[in-house]
Amino acid sequence: MMSMSLADLRVFCSAARQPTLGAAALELHVTPSAVSKALRRLEGAVGAPLFDRAGKQLLLNDSGRLLLARARPLLALAEQARHDVTGARGAIDARIAGPALLLWRHAAALASALDAYPQASLRLQPAFEDAALAALARGDCHAALVTQEAIAQRGGDWPASWQCKALGSMRMRLAAGRSHALAHGVPAAAACVPCSLDEVLRHAFASPTHSLLCGEERGRHADGWRGTAGRTIRYWSDDVQLLLAYVQSGRALAYLPDFAVRAHDLLGVEVADAVDCSEQVLLVWDGALAGQWLHAVAEQLLIAPI
Repeated sequence: MMSMSLADLRVFCSAARQPTLGAAALELHVTPSAVSKALRRLEGAVGAPLFDRAGKQLLLNDSGRLLLARARPLLALAEQARHDVTGARGAIDARIAGPALLLWRHAAALASALDAYPQASLRLQPAFEDAALAALARGDCHAALVTQEAIAQRGGDWPASWQCKALGSMRMRLAAGRSHALAHGVPAAAACVPCSLDEVLRHAFASPTHSLLCGEERGRHADGWRGTAGRTIRYWSDDVQLLLAYVQSGRALAYLPDFAVRAHDLLGVEVADAVDCSEQVLLVWDGALAGQWLHAVAEQLLIAPI
């Protein structure tokens, strides 16, 4: 019986993730023919077919699912060993999954933390929190960015080898553009303006229909603003950049993360007696499979400016 190679196992894991040979080939930067040959070699090595083929689609069968469960930790350990031996000279393809909002928040800090590895590349993979944690469990990413709430909801469903580091609290703030009616008379250097709830509710809002973190459809409660009664939501979008555009133009108010308010020079609207809403952000990774570089990056993120 032929022996299995790590290269063929990597092709197999990609083919298991992707719907077609062509998609796997694109991910691996090889030809579909090369993917097909690698899968045939691997099936010859294990002595059993690994996929049920339906046209161009590849569907894992029972043998394929069993091998996939074994292949992921093997490849992770091989990658860990290679990175630990090569150190800062190694070519690292760092893959971090999480909601687009959290990737945006930590993109610069992640890039800075990888400066010690000049051959490294950073791949940010947008995914809602449950999907990001599932990708981590499958080995499709090295780490996940999620909130404390996402971890709490999993309860005891948490691998013993997983580690997490707190990356600070993300406060949500009601924001207005500098041309909004609430900003009239406010000095250009001011960062916020105090308002009563009655004043705020006279103006239109922009809001997502789904949570930007977990992806759940929550309608009028999707942005997390407390006390939604009487609010007129005129503009709806699950794209945070579009929400920002409505706010910057002065057309609407929106409840946004503090870092986005600062980054776009928006005016924070401080509502009297409002309940503060914040989310604790964490980086999660599998300590048993992580290379030294990932532990080093996690430590650097603790002191990186947000």
